[in-house]
Amino acid sequence: MELKKDGGNAVTIDMLLIVHSEKRRAAQGAHLDPQAEPGARLQSGGGPQGVRNGIRKWQQLEGNDFHGNLAEKHHLQQPQVITSYDNQGTQLTVEVHPRDTVPQLLKKFSLAKRLQGDKNGNTRPRQPGGKDAHAYPWDRSSLKSMPLDLRQFEKLDTYAAQVTVKSGLDELVSDLLQEAHSDLERVRAIWTWICHHIEYDVEAAQEKDRQAFKPTDILRTKKTNCDGYAGLFERMCRIAGVQCMAVPGYSKGFGYKTGQSFSGEFDHAWNAVFLEGRWHLLDSTWGSGLVDTATSKFTFLYNEFYFLTHPALFIEDHFPDNKNWQLLRPPQSLRQFENNMYHKSEFYNKGMLSAHPDTPIIRTVNGKATITIESCAPTLFMFMFNGRQEHGLLSLRKNGMKLEVFPPTMGTHKLQIFAKGNSDIYSSVLEYTIKCNYVDLGVRLPAELHQPVGPSWFSEQMGILKPSHPDPIIHTRDGRCSVSFGVEEGVSVLASLHGDGGPITEETQRRYIFQLHREKRTELRVQLPHAGKFALKIFVKKRQEAGNYVFVFNYLLCCGNTKVNWPVFPESFGNWGQNNELLEPLSGVLPANRNVPFKLKLHGIAKVLVKGQDTWPLTLNPEGYWEGSCSTAGCDEVHVMVLENANHNFYSYILKYKVSAQ
Repeated sequence: MELKKDGGNAVTIDMLLIVHSEKRRAAQGAHLDPQAEPGARLQSGGGPQGVRNGIRKWQQLEGNDFHGNLAEKHHLQQPQVITSYDNQGTQLTVEVHPRDTVPQLLKKFSLAKRLQGDKNGNTRPRQPGGKDAHAYPWDRSSLKSMPLDLRQFEKLDTYAAQVTVKSGLDELVSDLLQEAHSDLERVRAIWTWICHHIEYDVEAAQEKDRQAFKPTDILRTKKTNCDGYAGLFERMCRIAGVQCMAVPGYSKGFGYKTGQSFSGEFDHAWNAVFLEGRWHLLDSTWGSGLVDTATSKFTFLYNEFYFLTHPALFIEDHFPDNKNWQLLRPPQSLRQFENNMYHKSEFYNKGMLSAHPDTPIIRTVNGKATITIESCAPTLFMFMFNGRQEHGLLSLRKNGMKLEVFPPTMGTHKLQIFAKGNSDIYSSVLEYTIKCNYVDLGVRLPAELHQPVGPSWFSEQMGILKPSHPDPIIHTRDGRCSVSFGVEEGVSVLASLHGDGGPITEETQRRYIFQLHREKRTELRVQLPHAGKFALKIFVKKRQEAGNYVFVFNYLLCCGNTKVNWPVFPESFGNWGQNNELLEPLSGVLPANRNVPFKLKLHGIAKVLVKGQDTWPLTLNPEGYWEGSCSTAGCDEVHVMVLENANHNFYSYILKYKVSAQ
């Protein structure tokens, strides 16, 4: 037998038998027991004998055993074509035909162009080489591995999502390609159809000995596992004439725990497609939706992130069996994959750029852990510490946030960070494990301290402008403070004080705050009932709109003076109008059997009375203040009443004081 290579042309041989084999990396380590998380990304079980064999079984079912004896698939009395590749992807094409026949000149396939006449997918695509690798790390310019304007797919996506299965896979692909005019559009049409029509089969994914899914069964049931997704995508691409490979490996998906090790069976499969001279990665399983682990129900929820994902981002939750499929220079090791920070797809979908620290495990310093996130636009955040919104100070920044966490006990804690983005739903974007070996007992935060703390772009957006205290924490020595800010026209403000010093009614929570208005600014005077830490909550509401007040932010008020024991302010009523001012008495509890002076500024008022057991009128002085006094003898309460129109005799209550017991 003689074999000669002649400038890429076919060569004449008596007979050639080529067997392709592929050396695979052995898996190492062992999976931790997964624990379900609501809304977790899909991840199926399986491994080298599961996912990989699932893919091979699928290919065998379709007559696509690319690693088998190709010569046995042909009748040896007819000219045959065999294409072989070396490790660098160099292609050698030969004819196999009987002795004494004349060889035909064979056209060498161009790997950068659409495969011609490869409808049955019998040509094995080349493996990725050095030119396919992207420089690491991600340069923030795009989430994709090639320049894309997603608006160019709007018409195609709408069309592809509405295509229905009529007979079989060939006709389905043919229908999808009606609106696709390039390899990129062909891949996009197939991706869109699968992501919107194929449901993840949770039960099948949990089977130890998974069965291969035939395309006919997938099209009939509209359900499959990750093997089926990857295999179906590969098959449809090959029918469309686009080079595609199924890639098995490990994933940080369903049941993943921060910092866990990976070993043994591979648990996932995805695809690589060859477009415009390079390989690109995608995962139609994770692009299609989510499984709620509480109910084990799949929900279609399209995720654009996993279509042609930049390799530096794809590696965060996908580790292929062959390191070349990382498409990274240099490739990551399995240990790096295990230890690297995992930014969930929503981290990037919602415009996050970076997070610090960039390690999944954080150790506290003096009882505190600090996390910062940078985003490309103003974003709302929240956090959960061991499942509760406690023990942290989250402040919003123009492009990101800062979170300080103070674990109440030593040990290991779970921290989840959520972002809202442009939608109304907070999505999980990061998870950390906090390890604490010291607790600062002096940093106990009020349980009612909600997020965010301190004014920000969001409070400005809600109508609160130029605050007197831009920092979220206010320290007071005597237990009193005053906070002021501008308020947009038509916006009402409500405030309440919350501490951990015992049960306080909602009415009393507002009575430690007295609200004043001066020249389009609102002032909140605060008196603390005792030493400690308090949350001063700020709510707003547009006066012309129905509904309740909306929480905007809160301050953390701190007072270490154990002698502090301020009473509540007087209770104010709806007629306490804008720009009114109370100078005295500020205490809402008046001493018994005393003559108490009153001084306040009211606008648009004809008469003012103070009523206890008897009634005392106040007089208007030249500076515009109503002044006078009232005896508290023989009464439990004292009211300030006003007459707005001198021609009427109806008085309105605006303030109420309690009189202390004798």
